[in-house]
Amino acid sequence: MIPGSTTEQSSNYDNLEEMSVKDLLINMNNEDKKVAVAVEKSIPQIEPLVEEIVKRFALGGRLFYIGAGTSGRLGVLDASECPPTYGVPDHWVIGLIAGGDGALRKAVENAEDDFQQAWIDLKAYDINSKDTLIGIAASGRTPYVIGGLKEANLNGVLTGCITCNEGSGVAKEARFPVEVVVGSEFVTGSTRMKSGTAQKLVLNMISTSVMVKLGRIRGNKMVDMQLTNEKLVKRGTQMVANELGIENDLAERLLLKYQSVRSAIDHYRKDKK
Repeated sequence: MIPGSTTEQSSNYDNLEEMSVKDLLINMNNEDKKVAVAVEKSIPQIEPLVEEIVKRFALGGRLFYIGAGTSGRLGVLDASECPPTYGVPDHWVIGLIAGGDGALRKAVENAEDDFQQAWIDLKAYDINSKDTLIGIAASGRTPYVIGGLKEANLNGVLTGCITCNEGSGVAKEARFPVEVVVGSEFVTGSTRMKSGTAQKLVLNMISTSVMVKLGRIRGNKMVDMQLTNEKLVKRGTQMVANELGIENDLAERLLLKYQSVRSAIDHYRKDKK
């Protein structure tokens, strides 16, 4: 075990290969139940980070995620889901993974060990003092992430992090560290499990809260979602019909004409005045 590293502690379970499938599933689920509790404890750290991100967006800033391996993939996933979900431009939320996009599918040897590469990757997007950078690293030791945060601080970029160890190098570099300590993994050191789940939950909370505060949700509806498939057209149609109290046929015509739930509702109400 790496000294001081909760994520590297030995599993609470042993002889996994001797367990039945049912016992494997039950024991993994028992460990997973601890994740939401750990995330709840980190809300006082998440709240000020979200508030600062919203302020930066109001100034024209963007949100960047950097990470390696599972952490990097989760950041890219969260970023890629923002445009279709909230109808925002692709450049509002950007996820970068050590080793480039090829590392999303296949591990790139030694990519995470380069202290300089993250800032090189970020500079390609003209990152500046209006922007926010969140480093994601379960271990909190990833050089790619530490180096990126360090340079971001020197250049006036707002910095945060999501890690699953307390007092890590990543947390020390981040102005707004989020530390979600979930304990040892079911498979010792396999941070794609509880740690990865915790990171996904926190990313959901951050991006969703930011988008709500930026006005991309009305009531509880995704009124700016992109209509990229039949399911979403049907969902949008029902949202328009329910909001305006009109028949589905008219709601669908409005939706397809104006290409968003928000625009369809607003134009209909404007025309009725």
